[in-house]
Amino acid sequence: MDNTLLMLPGPVNVAPNVLAAMSKDIVNHRGDEFGVIYNETCERMSKVFKTNNQSYILTSSGTGAMEAAISNIAGPGEKILSVVGGKFGERFADIAKTHGIDVEELAVEWGTAVTPKAVETALEADENIKAVTVVHNETSTGVAAPIEEIGKVMKNYDALYVVDTVSSLGGDYVDVDKFGIDVCVTGSQKCLAAPPGLAAITLSDDAWKAVDETDAKTYYFNMKKYRDNGNKDPAQTPYTPSVSLIYGLKEALNDIEKEGLDNRVARHHLNAKASRSAVKALGLELFAEESCASSTVTAVKMPEGLSDSDVRGTMLNKYKIQLAGGQDHLKGNIFRIGHMGVVNYKELAMTFTALGMTLKECGKDIEPGAGVTALADVFLEG
Repeated sequence: MDNTLLMLPGPVNVAPNVLAAMSKDIVNHRGDEFGVIYNETCERMSKVFKTNNQSYILTSSGTGAMEAAISNIAGPGEKILSVVGGKFGERFADIAKTHGIDVEELAVEWGTAVTPKAVETALEADENIKAVTVVHNETSTGVAAPIEEIGKVMKNYDALYVVDTVSSLGGDYVDVDKFGIDVCVTGSQKCLAAPPGLAAITLSDDAWKAVDETDAKTYYFNMKKYRDNGNKDPAQTPYTPSVSLIYGLKEALNDIEKEGLDNRVARHHLNAKASRSAVKALGLELFAEESCASSTVTAVKMPEGLSDSDVRGTMLNKYKIQLAGGQDHLKGNIFRIGHMGVVNYKELAMTFTALGMTLKECGKDIEPGAGVTALADVFLEG
Protein backbone atom coordinates (compact mmCIF):
# COMPACT_ATOMS: atom_id res chain seq x y z
CA MET A 1 0.00 0.00 0.00
CA ASP A 2 1.36 3.41 -0.99
CA ASN A 3 1.79 5.62 2.06
CA THR A 4 2.48 8.81 0.11
CA LEU A 5 1.27 11.97 1.84
CA LEU A 6 -0.74 14.05 -0.61
CA MET A 7 0.02 17.74 -0.06
CA LEU A 8 -1.76 18.73 -3.24
CA PRO A 9 -4.48 21.24 -4.10
CA GLY A 10 -6.67 18.16 -4.61
CA PRO A 11 -7.18 15.32 -4.44
CA VAL A 12 -6.49 15.21 -0.73
CA ASN A 13 -5.99 12.51 1.85
CA VAL A 14 -9.32 11.09 3.00
CA ALA A 15 -10.15 10.15 6.60
CA PRO A 16 -10.57 6.43 7.41
CA ASN A 17 -14.22 6.87 8.44
CA VAL A 18 -15.02 8.42 5.05
CA LEU A 19 -13.33 5.53 3.24
CA ALA A 20 -15.19 3.06 5.47
CA ALA A 21 -18.53 4.72 4.70
CA MET A 22 -18.01 3.99 1.00
CA SER A 23 -17.71 0.26 1.69
CA LYS A 24 -21.36 -0.07 2.69
CA ASP A 25 -23.69 -2.13 0.53
CA ILE A 26 -25.02 -0.51 -2.62
CA VAL A 27 -28.73 0.34 -2.53
CA ASN A 28 -31.22 1.09 -5.27
CA HIS A 29 -30.66 4.69 -6.35
CA ARG A 30 -34.37 4.94 -7.19
CA GLY A 31 -35.50 3.63 -3.80
CA ASP A 32 -36.59 5.24 -0.54
CA GLU A 33 -33.36 4.45 1.32
CA PHE A 34 -31.16 6.25 -1.17
CA GLY A 35 -33.66 9.10 -1.41
CA VAL A 36 -33.15 9.79 2.29
CA ILE A 37 -29.36 9.63 1.93
CA TYR A 38 -29.37 11.90 -1.10
CA ASN A 39 -31.65 14.44 0.58
CA GLU A 40 -29.51 14.54 3.72
CA THR A 41 -26.35 15.00 1.65
CA CYS A 42 -27.90 17.86 -0.32
CA GLU A 43 -29.16 19.51 2.88
CA ARG A 44 -25.70 19.31 4.44
CA MET A 45 -24.19 20.78 1.27
CA SER A 46 -26.54 23.76 1.56
CA LYS A 47 -25.37 24.28 5.15
CA VAL A 48 -21.74 24.38 4.01
CA PHE A 49 -22.66 26.71 1.13
CA LYS A 50 -24.51 28.80 3.76
CA THR A 51 -27.62 29.10 1.67
CA ASN A 52 -31.34 28.54 2.00
CA ASN A 53 -31.36 27.41 -1.64
CA GLN A 54 -31.53 23.77 -2.63
CA SER A 55 -28.22 22.12 -3.50
CA TYR A 56 -27.73 19.32 -6.02
CA ILE A 57 -25.06 16.63 -6.18
CA LEU A 58 -23.59 15.88 -9.61
CA THR A 59 -21.64 12.72 -10.40
CA SER A 60 -18.81 14.60 -12.08
CA SER A 61 -15.70 16.59 -11.33
CA GLY A 62 -15.92 20.26 -10.40
CA THR A 63 -15.58 21.07 -14.08
CA GLY A 64 -18.95 19.45 -14.67
CA ALA A 65 -20.53 21.78 -12.13
CA MET A 66 -18.83 24.72 -13.85
CA GLU A 67 -20.36 23.63 -17.15
CA ALA A 68 -23.77 23.18 -15.51
CA ALA A 69 -23.50 26.69 -14.05
CA ILE A 70 -22.77 28.39 -17.35
CA SER A 71 -24.70 26.34 -19.89
CA ASN A 72 -28.00 26.61 -17.99
CA ILE A 73 -28.10 30.39 -17.55
CA ALA A 74 -26.86 31.74 -20.88
CA GLY A 75 -26.98 30.76 -24.50
CA PRO A 76 -25.51 31.68 -27.89
CA GLY A 77 -25.39 35.42 -28.50
CA GLU A 78 -25.57 36.29 -24.81
CA LYS A 79 -22.55 37.68 -23.02
CA ILE A 80 -20.74 36.88 -19.80
CA LEU A 81 -17.79 38.52 -18.10
CA SER A 82 -15.12 36.03 -17.01
CA VAL A 83 -12.41 37.00 -14.56
CA VAL A 84 -9.26 35.24 -15.79
CA GLY A 85 -6.20 35.14 -13.56
CA GLY A 86 -5.26 31.46 -13.78
CA LYS A 87 -6.08 28.11 -15.34
CA PHE A 88 -9.53 27.78 -13.80
CA GLY A 89 -10.62 31.28 -14.72
CA GLU A 90 -9.61 30.33 -18.24
CA ARG A 91 -11.69 27.17 -17.93
CA PHE A 92 -14.87 29.10 -17.09
CA ALA A 93 -14.32 31.24 -20.18
CA ASP A 94 -13.57 28.22 -22.38
CA ILE A 95 -16.73 26.43 -21.23
CA ALA A 96 -18.82 29.47 -22.13
CA LYS A 97 -17.20 29.72 -25.56
CA THR A 98 -17.91 26.03 -26.18
CA HIS A 99 -21.60 26.77 -25.69
CA GLY A 100 -21.52 29.68 -28.13
CA ILE A 101 -21.72 32.31 -25.41
CA ASP A 102 -19.90 35.58 -26.00
CA VAL A 103 -17.12 36.02 -23.46
CA GLU A 104 -15.50 39.22 -22.31
CA GLU A 105 -12.38 38.35 -20.38
CA LEU A 106 -11.29 40.50 -17.46
CA ALA A 107 -7.60 39.60 -17.41
CA VAL A 108 -5.73 39.66 -14.12
CA GLU A 109 -1.99 39.13 -13.76
CA TRP A 110 -1.31 35.64 -12.45
CA GLY A 111 -0.39 35.89 -8.76
CA THR A 112 -2.67 38.86 -8.12
CA ALA A 113 -6.41 39.15 -7.42
CA VAL A 114 -9.11 40.98 -9.34
CA THR A 115 -10.39 44.12 -7.68
CA PRO A 116 -14.09 44.83 -7.13
CA LYS A 117 -13.54 48.15 -8.91
CA ALA A 118 -12.37 46.36 -12.06
CA VAL A 119 -15.55 44.27 -12.08
CA GLU A 120 -17.65 47.38 -11.53
CA THR A 121 -15.91 49.20 -14.39
CA ALA A 122 -16.54 46.30 -16.77
CA LEU A 123 -20.21 46.13 -15.83
CA GLU A 124 -20.62 49.88 -16.23
CA ALA A 125 -19.12 49.68 -19.71
CA ASP A 126 -21.46 46.98 -21.00
CA GLU A 127 -25.07 46.61 -19.89
CA ASN A 128 -25.45 43.43 -21.97
CA ILE A 129 -23.38 41.31 -19.60
CA LYS A 130 -25.72 38.60 -18.31
CA ALA A 131 -23.38 36.96 -15.78
CA VAL A 132 -19.98 37.36 -14.15
CA THR A 133 -17.83 34.31 -13.39
CA VAL A 134 -15.21 34.39 -10.65
CA VAL A 135 -12.95 31.65 -9.31
CA HIS A 136 -12.77 32.18 -5.56
CA ASN A 137 -9.59 30.20 -5.02
CA GLU A 138 -7.30 29.91 -8.03
CA THR A 139 -5.22 26.85 -7.21
CA SER A 140 -2.93 27.40 -10.20
CA THR A 141 -1.59 30.59 -8.62
CA GLY A 142 -2.43 30.37 -4.90
CA VAL A 143 -4.65 33.45 -5.07
CA ALA A 144 -8.01 34.06 -3.37
CA ALA A 145 -10.42 36.54 -4.96
CA PRO A 146 -12.40 38.99 -2.79
CA ILE A 147 -15.78 37.39 -3.48
CA GLU A 148 -17.59 39.13 -0.63
CA GLU A 149 -16.55 42.57 -1.85
CA ILE A 150 -17.34 41.67 -5.46
CA GLY A 151 -20.77 40.54 -4.25
CA LYS A 152 -21.43 44.03 -2.91
CA VAL A 153 -20.70 45.43 -6.37
CA MET A 154 -22.88 42.82 -8.07
CA LYS A 155 -25.94 43.83 -6.04
CA ASN A 156 -26.06 47.07 -8.04
CA TYR A 157 -26.38 45.25 -11.38
CA ASP A 158 -28.75 42.76 -13.00
CA ALA A 159 -25.95 40.37 -13.99
CA LEU A 160 -25.88 37.00 -12.28
CA TYR A 161 -22.99 36.27 -9.94
CA VAL A 162 -21.38 32.86 -10.60
CA VAL A 163 -18.62 31.67 -8.27
CA ASP A 164 -16.36 28.62 -8.39
CA THR A 165 -15.62 27.51 -4.81
CA VAL A 166 -14.25 24.13 -5.86
CA SER A 167 -11.06 24.59 -3.83
CA SER A 168 -12.32 26.96 -1.15
CA LEU A 169 -15.66 25.71 0.20
CA GLY A 170 -15.02 24.30 3.66
CA GLY A 171 -11.60 25.93 3.78
CA ASP A 172 -12.32 29.63 3.39
CA TYR A 173 -15.16 31.98 4.21
CA VAL A 174 -18.02 31.40 1.76
CA ASP A 175 -21.55 32.62 2.44
CA VAL A 176 -23.66 32.20 -0.67
CA ASP A 177 -26.69 34.11 0.58
CA LYS A 178 -24.81 36.91 2.32
CA PHE A 179 -22.48 37.47 -0.65
CA GLY A 180 -25.37 37.50 -3.12
CA ILE A 181 -24.00 34.57 -5.14
CA ASP A 182 -26.51 33.34 -7.72
CA VAL A 183 -24.75 30.15 -8.78
CA CYS A 184 -22.10 28.50 -6.63
CA VAL A 185 -20.23 25.29 -7.46
CA THR A 186 -17.78 23.08 -5.63
CA GLY A 187 -16.02 19.71 -5.81
CA SER A 188 -15.71 16.82 -3.38
CA GLN A 189 -11.96 16.21 -3.45
CA LYS A 190 -10.54 19.36 -1.92
CA CYS A 191 -11.53 21.14 1.30
CA LEU A 192 -14.50 18.83 1.81
CA ALA A 193 -11.98 15.96 2.09
CA ALA A 194 -13.97 13.37 0.16
CA PRO A 195 -12.73 11.33 -2.81
CA PRO A 196 -12.83 12.80 -6.34
CA GLY A 197 -15.85 12.26 -8.53
CA LEU A 198 -18.64 14.43 -7.13
CA ALA A 199 -19.55 18.08 -7.51
CA ALA A 200 -22.28 20.24 -6.05
CA ILE A 201 -24.20 23.26 -7.28
CA THR A 202 -26.74 25.64 -5.78
CA LEU A 203 -28.80 28.31 -7.54
CA SER A 204 -30.70 31.39 -6.41
CA ASP A 205 -34.24 32.28 -7.48
CA ASP A 206 -32.82 34.75 -10.01
CA ALA A 207 -30.58 32.05 -11.42
CA TRP A 208 -33.51 29.64 -11.72
CA LYS A 209 -35.42 32.31 -13.63
CA ALA A 210 -32.54 32.48 -16.11
CA VAL A 211 -32.49 28.66 -16.28
CA ASP A 212 -36.18 28.57 -17.16
CA GLU A 213 -35.64 31.17 -19.88
CA THR A 214 -32.60 29.44 -21.38
CA ASP A 215 -32.73 26.63 -23.92
CA ALA A 216 -29.76 24.79 -22.44
CA LYS A 217 -27.72 22.87 -25.00
CA THR A 218 -26.61 20.28 -22.47
CA TYR A 219 -28.12 16.90 -21.67
CA TYR A 220 -26.30 15.47 -18.68
CA PHE A 221 -25.97 18.82 -16.90
CA ASN A 222 -29.47 20.15 -17.62
CA MET A 223 -30.41 21.63 -14.24
CA LYS A 224 -34.15 21.52 -14.93
CA LYS A 225 -33.85 17.71 -14.84
CA TYR A 226 -32.01 17.82 -11.51
CA ARG A 227 -34.68 20.10 -10.07
CA ASP A 228 -37.53 17.94 -11.34
CA ASN A 229 -36.00 14.71 -10.05
CA GLY A 230 -34.98 16.28 -6.76
CA ASN A 231 -38.62 17.14 -6.13
CA LYS A 232 -39.74 13.55 -6.50
CA ASP A 233 -40.62 11.34 -3.53
CA PRO A 234 -38.16 9.81 -2.92
CA ALA A 235 -35.67 12.39 -4.20
CA GLN A 236 -33.61 11.21 -7.15
CA THR A 237 -30.93 12.25 -9.56
CA PRO A 238 -31.85 12.26 -13.28
CA TYR A 239 -29.10 9.75 -14.07
CA THR A 240 -27.32 7.01 -12.14
CA PRO A 241 -25.34 8.62 -9.31
CA SER A 242 -22.17 7.30 -7.74
CA VAL A 243 -23.88 5.77 -4.73
CA SER A 244 -20.67 4.88 -2.88
CA LEU A 245 -19.15 8.32 -3.39
CA ILE A 246 -22.30 9.92 -2.01
CA TYR A 247 -21.97 7.71 1.08
CA GLY A 248 -18.45 9.11 1.46
CA LEU A 249 -19.44 12.71 0.84
CA LYS A 250 -22.24 12.46 3.40
CA GLU A 251 -19.74 11.20 5.99
CA ALA A 252 -17.23 13.94 5.09
CA LEU A 253 -19.92 16.60 5.47
CA ASN A 254 -20.81 15.05 8.82
CA ASP A 255 -17.16 15.49 9.86
CA ILE A 256 -17.36 19.16 8.90
CA GLU A 257 -20.48 19.57 11.02
CA LYS A 258 -18.74 17.92 13.98
CA GLU A 259 -15.67 20.15 13.65
CA GLY A 260 -17.81 23.23 13.07
CA LEU A 261 -17.60 25.08 9.77
CA ASP A 262 -16.13 28.22 11.34
CA ASN A 263 -13.52 26.13 13.18
CA ARG A 264 -12.62 24.34 9.97
CA VAL A 265 -12.15 27.60 8.09
CA ALA A 266 -10.02 28.96 10.95
CA ARG A 267 -7.85 25.82 10.80
CA HIS A 268 -7.29 26.31 7.08
CA HIS A 269 -6.35 29.94 7.64
CA LEU A 270 -3.86 28.91 10.32
CA ASN A 271 -2.42 26.24 8.00
CA ALA A 272 -1.92 28.89 5.32
CA LYS A 273 -0.34 31.47 7.63
CA ALA A 274 2.04 28.89 9.06
CA SER A 275 2.94 27.55 5.60
CA ARG A 276 3.80 31.00 4.27
CA SER A 277 5.96 31.64 7.33
CA ALA A 278 7.75 28.31 6.85
CA VAL A 279 8.34 29.01 3.14
CA LYS A 280 9.99 32.33 3.90
CA ALA A 281 12.05 30.87 6.73
CA LEU A 282 13.58 28.45 4.22
CA GLY A 283 14.66 31.37 2.05
CA LEU A 284 12.01 30.71 -0.58
CA GLU A 285 9.79 33.26 -2.28
CA LEU A 286 6.01 33.16 -2.43
CA PHE A 287 4.42 33.45 -5.87
CA ALA A 288 1.12 35.07 -4.92
CA GLU A 289 0.91 38.45 -3.26
CA GLU A 290 0.35 37.86 0.46
CA SER A 291 -2.55 40.32 0.52
CA CYS A 292 -4.56 37.89 -1.61
CA ALA A 293 -2.92 34.59 -0.68
CA SER A 294 -5.04 31.46 -0.64
CA SER A 295 -6.04 29.73 2.58
CA THR A 296 -5.91 26.30 0.96
CA VAL A 297 -2.80 26.21 -1.26
CA THR A 298 0.53 28.04 -1.20
CA ALA A 299 2.41 28.64 -4.45
CA VAL A 300 6.19 28.93 -4.15
CA LYS A 301 8.71 30.15 -6.72
CA MET A 302 11.20 27.49 -7.73
CA PRO A 303 14.58 28.19 -6.07
CA GLU A 304 17.20 29.52 -8.45
CA GLY A 305 19.32 26.77 -9.93
CA LEU A 306 16.92 23.97 -9.02
CA SER A 307 14.52 22.09 -11.25
CA ASP A 308 11.09 20.67 -10.65
CA SER A 309 12.59 17.18 -10.43
CA ASP A 310 15.12 18.39 -7.86
CA VAL A 311 12.45 19.66 -5.52
CA ARG A 312 9.23 17.75 -6.19
CA GLY A 313 11.06 14.66 -7.38
CA THR A 314 13.12 14.38 -4.20
CA MET A 315 10.12 15.12 -2.01
CA LEU A 316 8.17 12.31 -3.65
CA ASN A 317 10.84 9.68 -4.27
CA LYS A 318 12.79 10.04 -1.04
CA TYR A 319 10.29 11.42 1.45
CA LYS A 320 6.98 10.13 0.02
CA ILE A 321 5.39 13.57 0.07
CA GLN A 322 3.71 14.76 -3.12
CA LEU A 323 3.57 18.43 -4.01
CA ALA A 324 2.00 19.94 -7.12
CA GLY A 325 3.89 21.57 -9.96
CA GLY A 326 3.11 24.71 -11.92
CA GLN A 327 0.64 24.83 -14.78
CA ASP A 328 0.86 26.43 -18.21
CA HIS A 329 3.67 29.02 -18.35
CA LEU A 330 4.36 28.43 -14.65
CA LYS A 331 5.37 24.80 -15.24
CA GLY A 332 8.83 24.32 -13.75
CA ASN A 333 8.75 27.83 -12.31
CA ILE A 334 6.69 27.20 -9.19
CA PHE A 335 5.59 24.36 -6.96
CA ARG A 336 2.42 24.28 -4.88
CA ILE A 337 1.73 23.00 -1.39
CA GLY A 338 -1.87 22.06 -0.67
CA HIS A 339 -2.94 22.39 2.96
CA MET A 340 -6.63 21.61 2.76
CA GLY A 341 -9.07 19.02 3.99
CA VAL A 342 -7.82 17.03 6.98
CA VAL A 343 -4.36 18.68 7.00
CA ASN A 344 -3.11 19.99 10.32
CA TYR A 345 0.21 20.62 12.07
CA LYS A 346 1.37 17.00 11.79
CA GLU A 347 1.17 16.88 8.00
CA LEU A 348 2.68 20.34 7.60
CA ALA A 349 5.55 19.52 9.97
CA MET A 350 6.37 16.43 7.92
CA THR A 351 6.19 18.44 4.70
CA PHE A 352 8.43 21.31 5.78
CA THR A 353 10.92 19.02 7.50
CA ALA A 354 11.28 17.12 4.24
CA LEU A 355 11.38 20.31 2.17
CA GLY A 356 14.20 21.70 4.33
CA MET A 357 16.15 18.47 3.94
CA THR A 358 15.52 18.48 0.19
CA LEU A 359 16.80 22.02 -0.25
CA LYS A 360 19.89 21.26 1.84
CA GLU A 361 20.62 18.10 -0.15
CA CYS A 362 20.27 20.12 -3.36
CA GLY A 363 23.03 22.44 -2.22
CA LYS A 364 21.11 25.35 -0.76
CA ASP A 365 22.87 27.11 2.13
CA ILE A 366 20.01 26.99 4.59
CA GLU A 367 19.19 25.67 8.02
CA PRO A 368 16.98 22.69 7.10
CA GLY A 369 14.93 22.93 10.28
CA ALA A 370 14.14 26.62 9.87
CA GLY A 371 10.86 25.97 8.09
CA VAL A 372 9.38 23.62 10.64
CA THR A 373 10.53 25.93 13.46
CA ALA A 374 8.70 28.86 11.87
CA LEU A 375 5.70 26.62 11.33
CA ALA A 376 5.64 25.65 15.00
CA ASP A 377 5.93 29.25 16.11
CA VAL A 378 2.78 30.21 14.18
CA PHE A 379 0.83 27.25 15.54
CA LEU A 380 1.93 28.04 19.10
CA GLU A 381 0.73 31.61 18.66
CA GLY A 382 -2.55 30.25 17.36
